Amino acid sequence: MSPKVIKVEYSNEYKLLLEFENREKKIFDVSQFMSIGKFKELHDIQLFKTYRICNGAIEWANEIDLSPDTLYLMSETKN
Repeated sequence: MSPKVIKVEYSNEYKLLLEFENREKKIFDVSQFMSIGKFKELHDIQLFKTYRICNGAIEWANEIDLSPDTLYLMSETKN
């Protein structure tokens, strides 16, 4: 099981800066999902910026989310 997100900040374009409960900091590029289903709605940057942490995952106002596993395993380590 991957660590949960404890902090999230907007980076640029469709990237989020994440901090996990193990104190690792990573960058997650949401654009890799934005051609799929409801994720397409996140092209609206105002909607994209409605992200929030919910139980260690990230969710948006349009009721989509990304699990801690996806966020941790598919993000790049921040230097």
